[in-house]
Amino acid sequence: MRYGIFSDVHSNLEALNAVLTAYKNESINKYICVGDVVGYATNPAECIDIVKSLCAVTIAGNHDWACVGLFSPEYFNAEAKEAIFWTKRNISGENSAFLESLKLVYKNEDFTMVHGVLKDPQDFNYTTDGYAAWETFNLMDMDICFIGHTHAPGFFIKEDTDAVSYRQDSSLIIEKGNKYIINVGSVGQPRDGDPHSTYCIYDTEAKKIEIKRAGYDTRAVRDKIYAAGLPKYLGDRLILGR
Repeated sequence: MRYGIFSDVHSNLEALNAVLTAYKNESINKYICVGDVVGYATNPAECIDIVKSLCAVTIAGNHDWACVGLFSPEYFNAEAKEAIFWTKRNISGENSAFLESLKLVYKNEDFTMVHGVLKDPQDFNYTTDGYAAWETFNLMDMDICFIGHTHAPGFFIKEDTDAVSYRQDSSLIIEKGNKYIINVGSVGQPRDGDPHSTYCIYDTEAKKIEIKRAGYDTRAVRDKIYAAGLPKYLGDRLILGR
């Protein structure tokens, strides 16, 4: 099985289309979304429609739930909060129903998936260090957990000695006895200094996970954000990958 796994689209249609174009060359069997289809940019309805039709599974991100009243907007900064209210006004009842239907955790025979952390996933805390990773490792009953939320791709690895390490390599071979937390980064708003969209491929037969990049017209998306009256910062940060 070859999975195409991506996260944090954040209403960025141009970025999503660039990633899907890149995936066409990868012989993907099944697509999975790790949450936050909406928020920040200006095409929430279009991104929802694409993800809903493409992905076998989509789980909830904090922006997805906030836009339908399942997570408090008070947890967001001013710019993100304004984007949430804008998004609520610009999606249909059908799209809202889709966001409301999203669950917090998904598990199949190959991996577990959660937007932020497995401990109290409804709080949408971040996995940014070894301590947070350790809490998720302790709750994993499978070897692999895919996450998003931080917008920065990377691998937390727990060896059979219980040592935990962090890597930002572009690929990883799954080794027996280890556990892995895979942050697939962000399609629509990367924050690791590289403005190119991030997406992931997991080949279960090769036991290989790859993090890849796709470029798109960040300035065009920035201009749409400006034109919509959203905070200019949300457009400017796309140019820098911050």
